[in-house]
Amino acid sequence: MCGICGMITRPGETIDRAVLESMNDTLRHRGPDGEGFFVHANVGLAMRRLAIIDVAGGWQPIYNKDHSLVIVYNGEIYNYEALMRELETRGHHFATRCDTEVVVHAYEEWGDDALLKFNGMFAFALWDENKKRLLIARDRMGKKPLYWHFSARGLVFASELKALLAVPGVERRVNAEALHHYLTLQYTPDPLTIFENIFQLPAAHKLVLENGVAPRVERWWQLEFEPKSNIDENTASERARELLSAAVKRRLISEVPLGAFLSGGIDSSIVVALMTEHSNAPVKTFSIGFEEAHYSETRYARLVAERYHTDHHEFIFRAADLTRVIEGVAHATDEPFADPAALPLYELARETRQYVTVALCGDGGDETLAGYTRYAYDKILQPYAKMPVWLTQRAVPAMLARMPEPAWLPEDRNPVTGLKRLGQFSATSHKASLARWGSYFNHAEKMELYNARLRDELADLNTMDVLARAYDEAHASSLLDRTLYADHITYLAGDLLPKTDRMTMAHSVEGRAPLLDADWVEWTARLPEKFKVRGRDTKWLLKRAFADQLPDEILARGKQGFSVPVGMWLRNELRGWARERLVENRALDNWFDARAVKNLFDQHVSGRANHGKKLYALLMLALWQSQCDVNA
Repeated sequence: MCGICGMITRPGETIDRAVLESMNDTLRHRGPDGEGFFVHANVGLAMRRLAIIDVAGGWQPIYNKDHSLVIVYNGEIYNYEALMRELETRGHHFATRCDTEVVVHAYEEWGDDALLKFNGMFAFALWDENKKRLLIARDRMGKKPLYWHFSARGLVFASELKALLAVPGVERRVNAEALHHYLTLQYTPDPLTIFENIFQLPAAHKLVLENGVAPRVERWWQLEFEPKSNIDENTASERARELLSAAVKRRLISEVPLGAFLSGGIDSSIVVALMTEHSNAPVKTFSIGFEEAHYSETRYARLVAERYHTDHHEFIFRAADLTRVIEGVAHATDEPFADPAALPLYELARETRQYVTVALCGDGGDETLAGYTRYAYDKILQPYAKMPVWLTQRAVPAMLARMPEPAWLPEDRNPVTGLKRLGQFSATSHKASLARWGSYFNHAEKMELYNARLRDELADLNTMDVLARAYDEAHASSLLDRTLYADHITYLAGDLLPKTDRMTMAHSVEGRAPLLDADWVEWTARLPEKFKVRGRDTKWLLKRAFADQLPDEILARGKQGFSVPVGMWLRNELRGWARERLVENRALDNWFDARAVKNLFDQHVSGRANHGKKLYALLMLALWQSQCDVNA
């Protein structure tokens, strides 16, 4: 696991090593164990290493035999040992026993098609000296990040935005389109970033630059939902257990201490159960809860820890630590990022690093086997969405608006909050499930928030189109499968995986997600819908396959997100601090009407409305702006 960066200047120019070193220094947290450089003519590659596999021999950059190929690499190829054996039978000789060198020889043998053979998480840059060709690629799901910028001076790229901002001449001009989408989605959707002319390389894509020509970005893998598998329930359950067991076993390869994040939900509980099967010693598990009892779920994690006799460590997120953690999260993400679950994860990773360097987690279970309750309600409530507009978008919302929302209940368990979303549900396309149920600001609310300049510029730009394009792009035919695909390439790739990557790597912890194993993801995509959702029961197959390995309370509790009491904090512990950064912050006038921001804040703290998520999004934007010298 590492952080990588690099640059290619125009032919005939040379690399400024000092700039490359400055870029690499910004990534020290991603790789505190060492660094490596390749500088030749107009090509410069660099990396910071977090040593996990072949600790003694896996130092980068790594080359092929004649040094015509060189790579800097971030990630883990979990099937690297099998690929190494296959490549050795084809005449390749290895100088190390690490997965990085496997990537080099696999490219030498199969070219870009080698990407299809890798089961893991990765972002790498490989320079082919003979062809004067740079290949940059990201894994199927987008677990490891990659940013890039191209100009007349050449190409620069890195694992994090902060490394690109260390390059002279890279502008920090805010991308208004990205800001517009952020306010609805809570993250910036790829390939955009918050800055103009700096881009994210999307998941399952590669960037190729040859002979100084402008880079070419292409998709190298597509998730296929059809044809559907013809399989019975018993066979499906057995196969699910086999595939996930193998996925967990692959992720136990490590020469450094390893454990698991345990939330007490179904996904992380199954991961811990399977880790126990493959471990000779007690599994180290780590959980975090809140002082606010309604939000804390540590008792569920404790049930699993007790059942599997894990070496369990439990931490409490305290309101007294809020400002320190929020500022740390803002620094780690490099862009405005408004998922409040990043806060406890940041602290969990910090505490976990005292014990282990690698932590398995439950990311991906909801997107592969349809775990969110909205997957069921999208179908159940279709008749409601077809009812007259005057009823669904005016009469019902007006009536529900008068109902107070209990601030002490998490939003995903708050029936009033759910009912109030009915108006948004009926007004939003079925192609945008995520925004139907969970957007921060809708289009009309953004228009009320913006100042006159931004209102005119963005009036015709609808964030729903981002989700609808993903829905239409799916190689699937049903509402559920198309929605799952859209969630894979938007919410999972844009929010959940960056959250895990940035929060863990901020503390030099590697997170691994067995439920995003390539074999598992491709198999579950082709399962018939009945194995995923039945009535209001989601993630059906996972519950059936592992019913005997989970405590009854875990199976019965249903889907509960990692809710964070941000609304309560903004009315209490964060009230003065947030007012200073929102209501009294004139820098926000670059984009917003100051009166609109003040109205949101006043309505929330008075209890007249629950604007916690909206205010948190604005707060993270304000913190990001204060930490980064930007041009509006």
